[in-house]
This record gives sequence, C-alpha cells and structure tokens, in this order.
Amino acid sequence: MEPPPHSPYLPNQREENVPLSPQPSGSPSAAADGEIQRKMSSLLDRAATLLHPEKKIGPPPSVWRSIRAIILSSYLNVLLVFIPISWVLNFATPDQYTLIFVFAFLAIIPLAKLLAFATDELSLRVGQTLAGLLNATLGNAVELIVSIIALTKCELDIVQSSLLGSILSNLLLVLGMCFFAGGLRFSEQGFGTSAVQLNSSLLTISVIAVLLPGAFLMALQDQSGFNQDTVYQEILKMSRGVAIILLFIYASYLTFQLFSHKSLYQDEGDGIQVSKGYVGRNPFSGNPLASNIRRRLRSSKQPQTPDPITQSVLVTSPEVDRVHFADGTITSTSHSDPHSDPETVQQLELEQVEEPQMSVMVALSLLVAVTVLVGITAEFLVDSINGMTETAGIPKEFVGVILLPIVGNAAEHVTAVTVSVKDKLTLSLGVAVGSSIQIALFVIPFIVTLAWVMNKPLTLLFDPFQSIVLFLSVLTVNYVVQDGKSNWLEGMILMCLYLILCVTFWYYPGTTPVLQC
Repeated sequence: MEPPPHSPYLPNQREENVPLSPQPSGSPSAAADGEIQRKMSSLLDRAATLLHPEKKIGPPPSVWRSIRAIILSSYLNVLLVFIPISWVLNFATPDQYTLIFVFAFLAIIPLAKLLAFATDELSLRVGQTLAGLLNATLGNAVELIVSIIALTKCELDIVQSSLLGSILSNLLLVLGMCFFAGGLRFSEQGFGTSAVQLNSSLLTISVIAVLLPGAFLMALQDQSGFNQDTVYQEILKMSRGVAIILLFIYASYLTFQLFSHKSLYQDEGDGIQVSKGYVGRNPFSGNPLASNIRRRLRSSKQPQTPDPITQSVLVTSPEVDRVHFADGTITSTSHSDPHSDPETVQQLELEQVEEPQMSVMVALSLLVAVTVLVGITAEFLVDSINGMTETAGIPKEFVGVILLPIVGNAAEHVTAVTVSVKDKLTLSLGVAVGSSIQIALFVIPFIVTLAWVMNKPLTLLFDPFQSIVLFLSVLTVNYVVQDGKSNWLEGMILMCLYLILCVTFWYYPGTTPVLQC
C-alpha cells in the first residue's frame, strides 16, 4: 500500500510551515518587525543592567548589625552629640548666635558623612550606571539643603556665596589635598587627561554663565537712558533662561559620563599616564616593604636580570595590587599569587562578593532621617548667621564663601584624599572636580529655577569680586591639570591659593544683592 501524498515517509519531500498570515520572505514588514524586536531587547537589557550590580552582593545584615555599622562607620560620629546641644541652645538661648552657629556647624559635618555612607550602601544594590547617577544626585545634598533654607529666608547673598564657595573649596582645597597627599607617596601621579579637559571645559562654561550678567550690567550702565530697575529685571529673566540651558548641559554631561563614555572616567585606560615612584628612598616616609626587599636583594646573590616582581617594589594598592617600580613601570598581581596572569586577576575580580554593611530598609531609613536632621540643623545655622556676624565681628562673606562649604564638603575631603593615596587619582578628580561641576551646572541653576517658582529674585549676577575669584581659580586649575600629571608641589600651590582667598574674604565687606525679596 502506498503512503499518503503528504506522508513524511515519501523521499525527497520537504515540509513547509505555512504562516497564518502568509507573507513573502524578506518583506519590509518582516524586517521591520525583527528590527523592532532587537531594539526592544536591547532596551530591556540596558534597563536590566541599571538594577543589577556588577559584583555579587552578600546577604543583608540584621538590623542590629546595620545599626552597629552606622555607629562605627566614621570617627566623625563623635560630633553627633552636638545635634541636641545646638537644638537646646537655639530654643533656650536664642540670642547666643555664635554658640548656635558653632555647634550647628559641627553637627552637620557627621550628618554629611552619614548621608554619603547611606548613599554608598544603596549604590551597592544597583548597577554601575544607576549607582553613579545616585551618587551624583545626592553628592551635594547638604549644600542643596542649606541653599534652599537660605532661599526661603530670603538670604540671597548667603545662597550665592555658599554655592560659589563650594566650587572654590572643591577645586582648590580638596584637589590640592589630593595632589599633596598622593605626592607624599609618589613622585608623579597620572590621571585621565581626556576626562579632565572635558571637565575643565564644563567649568569654563559655568564661569562664563556667571560672568555674563555682570558684563551685561557694565555694558548698559554708561548709557544715557540707563534704567536700573528695568535692567535688573532683564538680568533676572536672562538668568532664568541661562539656568534652564545649564540644566540641559548637566543632563547631557550625565549621559556622557554614565552611558556613552564611561571608560574615560575609570582609573585604567590608554589615556592615563603611569604613576612614578620616587627613585631610591622616599624623602617623606620610608616604605618598610621596599626596604626589606632591597635588603634581601643585597644579601643574596641575584642574577643580573632579576625577576620584575621582586625588583625594588615601592608601593602596592589594595585588592588587586598595582605594583610600581622605580623605573616607572607598573604591573598587576593578586594577593595569593604574585605571578598571576591577567586572566586570573580578572576572574578573581569577577568572583569578588560585596558585603553590605546595612540592609536596604536601614539604609533608606538612615537617608531619610539624616536629611531631616540636616534640614532642621541647617535652619538653625542660617538663622544664626546674621546675629553672629554682627556680634562676633566675623564678615558675612567669609561665613558664606569659606565656612559653610566646609560643612558640606567634609565627607568629600576624606574620600578624595583617601583614594588619592591609593593611586586612584582619577577617582579623586571625579570627586573634587565632578562635585564642582555638579554645583556649577546643576545646583546653581536648580536654585535659580526654584527661586523662580517661589517668586524669589535670585539671579546669576554674583558679587563682582567673587566672580573674578572664581574665574582665576578655574584658570589656575586648568593650567595645573593640563599635563595629566600631578605632584605634591602642585597640591601645595592650590592649597596656598585657597588660604590666600581665606585671608582676602576675611577683609572683604561684600556687596548687597541688586534685587531683594
């Protein structure tokens, strides 16, 4: 009996899958559907990477262990005792402005550190991109809170002075301390020139935005039909328009840094110059490891071409060690085997497990609690400024430009200096210069836009002397970082320039904002 016509037993017969809606293969609609599916799959994969961390996360600790980690997170937590003291002084002796300012000032410093600690713990649970966005958003939360409180109290000069002082503090004091601290262990430290030059361009744009309103006013003052009120209103409108453009630039900068060009902001790459150790003995501090290796080399008979792993080691970095030699070369080794190949090192890095110090709920609770405490304490701080400047004889410009930025930048000081000593200067520049860019391109235009919503006449017309100081500081930093290398002398120069500004602002009386609430 012969099989049926469509039986699979018939030789040389092909099966055909007939679609429900038959279309010719290779049709434009089929190709378009495939392209849409590929794009949707790419978007879903990219969205998934935002929430999944690169390294494995260990089990969350208990509530008690989380609280214990908060208490032992920093020595600055000792200053938390000043929070109730400042509150009691504010309500019990409201006329003691100097004491209220001092204790509120000391109380906000550990709160800023705890805010950074909670942000870092939350960043462990998400991908690198979202972690960078989270750190960028909450990095200057203290400065933002202080500025908002001062804005609600119509202290427009305090708002402008504190924000400009934060930029100066990050560019001169923090960056100078990073260069100086790293220079005590390395003869020269290298960093990514591409990212630094781009950051310098962004800072220059922000300086131009600050200088343009002053130039606008100077250009119209000598005209015969000059009307002060009309010109100030035009400057107010111009400032609001420029603020929106600066916010767009900052959004583009975040996209560039966190998505399209993440490799430029890493500590390893072709554009980063190799750090060099001191030839011979370090003149600042002797390295016991280097001394022991040199002593063993002299006591034993070594061949003329010694093993590069044991040749005059100067310093090693934590985790996967980056070993620096006297001739400027660099190699990477692991803790277990100094002769590990790069593939083994990369595999060890991928197998590392991040151990969280807090659970997610404790971290979120800490973030909310610290934000509330900073808001209340900062309100007492701002309320005491006018009384302190009148009774204690401290200039208001000095308080706004010098003292208030120290409160918000205390945590960044410690982080930037610590990583610079570990030969991660690109990360230090990201903390110092990146924080300045965030203030210049996000916090300042955001506060101007918020003042617009609150009907407060805050403009980009800063004090003329402050604007010139900002311009000269950015120009100096551009000259210092343009070669992609740093040493301890460059750090000392930046710190001394900041001290010069401190002395100058102590004697500078300041000017009154052109527009008042």
